[in-house]
Amino acid sequence: MTHLPRFETQDISWAPPRRHRGQLRCLVAGGAGFLGSHLCDRLIEAGHSVICIDNLLTGRTKNIAHLMEHPDFTFLRHDVIAPLQMYGELDRIYNLACAASPPKYQLDPLHTFQTCVAGSMNLLSLAERTGARILQASTSEVYGDPDISPQREDYRGRVNTTGPRACYDEGKRAAETLFHDLQAIRGIDTRIARIFNTYGPRMDPEDGRVISNFVTRAIRGAPLQLYGGGTQTRSLCYVDDLISGLVALMESETVGHDPVNLGNPGEYTVAELAHIVRDMCESRAPLVVSDLPLDDPMQRCPDITRAETRLGWRPEIALRSGLVPTIAYFRAEIAGVETATAPITATAAE
Repeated sequence: MTHLPRFETQDISWAPPRRHRGQLRCLVAGGAGFLGSHLCDRLIEAGHSVICIDNLLTGRTKNIAHLMEHPDFTFLRHDVIAPLQMYGELDRIYNLACAASPPKYQLDPLHTFQTCVAGSMNLLSLAERTGARILQASTSEVYGDPDISPQREDYRGRVNTTGPRACYDEGKRAAETLFHDLQAIRGIDTRIARIFNTYGPRMDPEDGRVISNFVTRAIRGAPLQLYGGGTQTRSLCYVDDLISGLVALMESETVGHDPVNLGNPGEYTVAELAHIVRDMCESRAPLVVSDLPLDDPMQRCPDITRAETRLGWRPEIALRSGLVPTIAYFRAEIAGVETATAPITATAAE
């Protein structure tokens, strides 16, 4: 097993500038990752101050390089499995600190589980000390390989506790338990988002998930792998929509503390996605069938009724619209060229 580096506890003491009207002081754990960096952008754009912490095992400094000189942005390299002592006022904590790429979270399953459990406990303790509201970025993987579709929040899941994905699936389930119990026992103000498959610029080309795999291979003309024949389904949410859902969940005063699914209910087979990506990349890459990995879920489709009724949120970006900047981003990554992400005009989401 590859042993990954560890980072010692770090203290940070900051004297933020005078609070602007409506400004929140936000900590984003995992803020240099795909979702975390987009969230940092959104919070900064809203006029808030952001403390971004990341151990950079899967997060990338290039994702936040444009924020490093911003007066309301602070970066701290730190692993959340070690306690984090912070001094100063804090209003919001977003816990996005865990690798979500199967090849990467399986690289060191013990560390993945510690990130989910010990990391969540440390951030919950910080929330309790500061009085901050805290949001857990959970996952649709808590449903395992479901036997119902779409998946509702009251579905308890079908998870293999000893399989290759268990460190992540069970780690996230355990984190939800911590959030639930510490809210009930100690009154910590918690939110839980169950995030379904998300895609967009800043995904790691070596991420190992369906969109990054298909797009990078299609661009290179390499075979697109259809594991198990590609009959399994995925529901894909563009990153801008997902970030809007996270912020809406965090800022809702009426949503309560129950888990909330965030994702796009438009459902595609993996084979359909391969054809769409290949077509949009204008690629002749062949499609090849491979064995289905152990515990790879056959269905992923969120029931977003709770998000719609409690948050007034639903995704707005259609798959093909979101794939345009995503493909452009991967082309630039493969070419080694930096590119800016242009805003997308919302079209009807699937």
